[in-house]
Amino acid sequence: MSSSSHRLTRRGLLIASGATGVAAATGLLGVRNALATAGPQSYTPTWASVDQHPPAAEWFQDGKFGIYYHWGAFAVPAFGNEWYPRNMYNNGSYENNHHKSVFGDPSVWPYHNFINGARDKAGNWVQFAPKLKSAGGNWDPNEWAQLFVDAGAKFAGPVAEHHDGYSMWNSRVNEWNSVATGPKLDLLRLHADAIRAKGLKLFVSLHHQWNFGGYYQYVPQQSSTTLRKLYGQLDNATEQQLWTDKLREVIDGYQPDLIWQDLYLGRIDEARRLDFLAYYYNKAVAWNKDVVVTYKDGFNNRGEVYDFERGGPAGIQTPYWLTDDSVSSSSWCYTQGIGYYSTTALLHALIDRVSKNGTMVLNVAPTADGVIPSGQQTILRGIGDHLKRFGESIYGTRAWSVFGEGPTQMGGGSFVTPRAGTNKDIRFTRNKNNTVLYATVMGWPGSTLTITTMTSSRVNLGNLTGVQLLGSTAGTYINLPRPTQDGGGLHITMPSASAPYSALAYVVKLTFVGATPTPTASPTVAPTPTPTGTTTPPPAGQATAKYTVTNSWSGGFQADVTVTAGAAPINGWKVSWSFPNGQVINQIWNGSHTQSGSNVTVSNVAYNGALAAGASTTFGFTATWNGTNNPPASITCTTS
Repeated sequence: MSSSSHRLTRRGLLIASGATGVAAATGLLGVRNALATAGPQSYTPTWASVDQHPPAAEWFQDGKFGIYYHWGAFAVPAFGNEWYPRNMYNNGSYENNHHKSVFGDPSVWPYHNFINGARDKAGNWVQFAPKLKSAGGNWDPNEWAQLFVDAGAKFAGPVAEHHDGYSMWNSRVNEWNSVATGPKLDLLRLHADAIRAKGLKLFVSLHHQWNFGGYYQYVPQQSSTTLRKLYGQLDNATEQQLWTDKLREVIDGYQPDLIWQDLYLGRIDEARRLDFLAYYYNKAVAWNKDVVVTYKDGFNNRGEVYDFERGGPAGIQTPYWLTDDSVSSSSWCYTQGIGYYSTTALLHALIDRVSKNGTMVLNVAPTADGVIPSGQQTILRGIGDHLKRFGESIYGTRAWSVFGEGPTQMGGGSFVTPRAGTNKDIRFTRNKNNTVLYATVMGWPGSTLTITTMTSSRVNLGNLTGVQLLGSTAGTYINLPRPTQDGGGLHITMPSASAPYSALAYVVKLTFVGATPTPTASPTVAPTPTPTGTTTPPPAGQATAKYTVTNSWSGGFQADVTVTAGAAPINGWKVSWSFPNGQVINQIWNGSHTQSGSNVTVSNVAYNGALAAGASTTFGFTATWNGTNNPPASITCTTS
């Protein structure tokens, strides 16, 4: 993060550059839920034309869950996070000190050594050069694709180019690619073929607008054109043309079903953004395919799908939306000692997001040589186990009129940590015919499940014909007695006080003759910060901050701080505390910080600073310590 300790990651750069993330998007507007092929048969590079593109294809709304992965040269040092290529040049930073110790000063051991190959100080050859198992290596794209199927994903694909400027395909416009260098393989082609062979849609993410948008701020001016290309140092017109050319190569060569792009698209000329959209949509018409474009800024939801990074809304949001999340809070790419969220928390996050009219794509972090670590595989297979058994409550469903109930706050904006629910937390979905309502309980409720949303005064159950508990294997059901209903809710008698089988969540299926009922009045749900064309700062409100140590090791520890808005929404916040034992922050995400002695201030005003009433967001950090990691005696939160 940007700080007095000279650390800057993407979130910090957003604040430093004035980008606004959620507020930068151009408008949450009404949208059709039609197939893309039902839209125009040709597009021109104008908003009036591309806004006619139906954004959320039927396959996308039905699929609900996808997987992508940050895999590239930045994973070779396996240190810090995927911003290592930037931070290794930031003198005095965590990565810079590590790089000097292991590889040498960046002036003599630059980032492109990870691409071309070189020896570290210990004499080890270091290079991003994964080999196929068939050639004696560790990488098998077919095994990856099968894992994604086992995880229950309906679409998958790679980060085709990250901020570092390295193309993972056979590029004609960028000599820094995986065919000309490193592995000497068209990685995107191998990914695409393996993924499609398993019947999945192809997801491709591109983050290359950051390459010349400040990512390589600390890299000195390079001596050759080719190095200036890698490090984002060409003139702006050339860089923008390169942005366009790379997208066209991916579209023409690989026909992706979904193109995901990172924040900061606003730095790309509007004409080029429109040209990209029209080009891709016209290609899709020629392919007779329904394609999806997602965005965090630079586009709008008339024709594209808005993406919440690591989060989602507090309640149901229309039009249809996406969130990208990761198995780890500390890094999107593989690092030594990487930690993971629990399977339960990630599965419950998926269930919550689906109930609120969204889809989730989950990032995994393979090692540089092409292995998805066992801990990540366990998470994916755990999610897949639930989806295999209870997938009818997820796939092909739509949001009901109420997303759910229960004590656990989930969502509320971007950068909201996944949280496991309780046996009091329920999330609803319905089938597309609107004749079945699913109530997913995030824990066994005991002998009676009470759904407080469905009181006798709010929901008429006259057309209810059956209630079942989804069984332990797909397509099996346990019939339940007809429930009772009163002012306290709908009371469903379960098979026993203890769970009849083990699961991370349990699903009750309510079947109706005709349409599912609509509650007469929905519970009050706090509004969610969402993209708007014009923004009016919400009024100031009280907020609290909670500090939690989540992990520790010899010489360091990790902590999370959760900021929660009070009864009124807030437009920005700052959190301050004093470390009691001289701890020093060396890495932080989702916030920018300063530290003077033991005094720390973290702010997140320009990017995701707005919080709805009652909503929360979490930032995490790692710090060094001198033998103890005692939490601060007090922590204060001020708002604007």
